[in-house]
Amino acid sequence: MNSSDPVPISEKRAQRRLLLAAASGAAVLGGALAWWKMPVSKPSGDVLEPVAGFWSMQWETPQGGTVSMQALQGRPLLVNFWATWCPPCVEELPLINDFYRQNKSNGWQVLGLAVDKTSAVQSFLAKMPLDFPVAMAGILGAELGRNLGNLSGGLPFSVALSANGGVVQRKLGRLSVDDLQRWADVK
Repeated sequence: MNSSDPVPISEKRAQRRLLLAAASGAAVLGGALAWWKMPVSKPSGDVLEPVAGFWSMQWETPQGGTVSMQALQGRPLLVNFWATWCPPCVEELPLINDFYRQNKSNGWQVLGLAVDKTSAVQSFLAKMPLDFPVAMAGILGAELGRNLGNLSGGLPFSVALSANGGVVQRKLGRLSVDDLQRWADVK
């Protein structure tokens, strides 16, 4: 077949399908990338209720105890989803610990939910003790994070709940001092 010979119809259809598949793939990839890069900060609307059953959840601690969400109700709460293998998570933990120390007298509570292995968290906390409770969330933590607005499932992810239990702030990615100062005003 030379360049002046017509292209068979079946080959044209195959080329069209290939181009359509490539264009569709590029559109999906572009949309996914835009969604992944989209910052998650303050929820739309004033206050969102956390997921059903949130306040009845219980989490095992790395030391073998239990943290009950019900015991944390009624005061502002910062929930931080993190893991030992996540550099931004590890970097922000001292900031969160300082936030807790500075604001616990104002009623603030902090709960670190580790999406990690118990042994890794135990080793980490032996080297870097935290003043706030840490619990093992495992795969349920990833699902809870998605239900609280972390659609990509990335870490770190933080959620601030008011004293009445509504989600008033959230952020995917490393918290800054400015973030935490703004969040401290939430009651």
